[in-house]
Amino acid sequence: MEPREEARRWLEFAGEDLRMAELAVGADIFNQACFHAQQAVEKCLKASLILQGELVPRTHLIADLVQQQPPAARTALDAFETTLLELDQFYIPTRYPDAVPGSLPEGLPQRQHAEKALEVARRCHETVTQLVA
Repeated sequence: MEPREEARRWLEFAGEDLRMAELAVGADIFNQACFHAQQAVEKCLKASLILQGELVPRTHLIADLVQQQPPAARTALDAFETTLLELDQFYIPTRYPDAVPGSLPEGLPQRQHAEKALEVARRCHETVTQLVA
């Protein structure tokens, strides 16, 4: 499959994660909203790498994926990189009740965390979609 087409497939899946995050916020399930927002961003960043002909990295860390981005994507993501990196804290503790205690500073995410995570995921999705278009 051609890189642009493959990147679009990844963005479709990222879009589904965004929808799940939105539904979870609406249902007051904030840990799942944060998890799906993190997943959406992860898939967007992988789509950007695929567009450049890179293999999909075997990592779930947003920080690693941001560092691997090509210059055009890095420039586009710069304005909200700090907020993107905050999503890494949601990958494990939002999914497992026995996750490392204290891995989220304030316990499970609340509405404000979920809304912020969703907003940055939307922004990342829009940014990468423009790069892939």
